[in-house]
Amino acid sequence: MLIGVPKEIKTQEYRVGLVPGSVRELVHHGQSVLVEAGAGLGTGFGDEAYAGAGAAIAGDAAEVFAKTDMIVKVKEPQAEEIRLLRSGQILFTYLHLAADKRLTEALLRSGATCIAYETVTDARGGLPLLAPMSEVAGRMSVQVAAHNLEKEQGGAVSFWAECPGLRPRRSSSSAAAWREPMLRGLRWASRLRSR
Repeated sequence: MLIGVPKEIKTQEYRVGLVPGSVRELVHHGQSVLVEAGAGLGTGFGDEAYAGAGAAIAGDAAEVFAKTDMIVKVKEPQAEEIRLLRSGQILFTYLHLAADKRLTEALLRSGATCIAYETVTDARGGLPLLAPMSEVAGRMSVQVAAHNLEKEQGGAVSFWAECPGLRPRRSSSSAAAWREPMLRGLRWASRLRSR
């Protein structure tokens, strides 16, 4: 099977469907992989890393979609990618179709077999491909909350942590307001990490 990895084109998406280690594993098991030039740059992997793992490098996404049997992505296909899908081709990516009727209908019209990461279950009914993303989201929730609660973002907090030589304001109601929810979030993220 020839597996294709196009560069993600959704706004602010820097991940890639396969890293070089995954390519190496697929090639070791007899598969062929075609990676779009620059597909891994957002995660720090250049074309040479993919070539070194055994992948061929394609000039553009159109070549990847035209030549491959299976497309491996991270995010749902964008309009210009849907037009490149064809009957009999397999698409493997996060789809979140329940929230997007138009995408669902377009994928049905393409004739491609579309497998959503978030629907793949293991023998015990677990969601092995969704679980790591849930863990990432849990860990990032504290960072995102901290950013959004800063004064520059319209929040009430001007300083999150104590620094040597600075005394915390003891009477600040805003500090008390954020401390307990933040600690709960940190405890929750810590429990996720220990699983």
